Amino acid sequence: MSVPWRYARSVLTSLLAAIGVLAGLGGLAVGGYALWRTRRAADDCRDLVHRLLPEGSGVDVRAIRDVGVVRYDALEEMSGARSFSLALLNAAGDGIVVTSINGRTESRTYAKAVRGGDAAEELSPEEYRAIRTARLGRHPEAGGAFPAPEDSGAVRTLVPGARPAGPPRSRG
Repeated sequence: MSVPWRYARSVLTSLLAAIGVLAGLGGLAVGGYALWRTRRAADDCRDLVHRLLPEGSGVDVRAIRDVGVVRYDALEEMSGARSFSLALLNAAGDGIVVTSINGRTESRTYAKAVRGGDAAEELSPEEYRAIRTARLGRHPEAGGAFPAPEDSGAVRTLVPGARPAGPPRSRG
């Protein structure tokens, strides 16, 4: 009587081993199919991005990415930081810096080209700070003012007597 139980136990063990092997192979097949679908979806996304962006670089370096604004009082007759310098730069540091000096009777606007974070023309301290703000991605008041380079000779004051923006002065 011990022989049939041994035989039945041996058959049962072999059957369970075969089921385990088949389940393992099925799991590998499902995993392989999931990997193939994931790679195909990733390739589709990559193709879509490369069609939307130039030359497949992943980033359009020509797009404006860095923006910096510095407000200040340029004229003694006005208060309230009505003048400003605005830097609009791309990832390479190319772009423009626009300065508007506003007074009671007149307004002047200047635009200067910027290449690699530097301008060919002389920059005012406010324009320099606007470019630094844009490149570093912080507002000058939030992280401290960016000092303009004093010794280089590339920075000059646009308006003599200009003063940094502060709280509006009271009239009277």
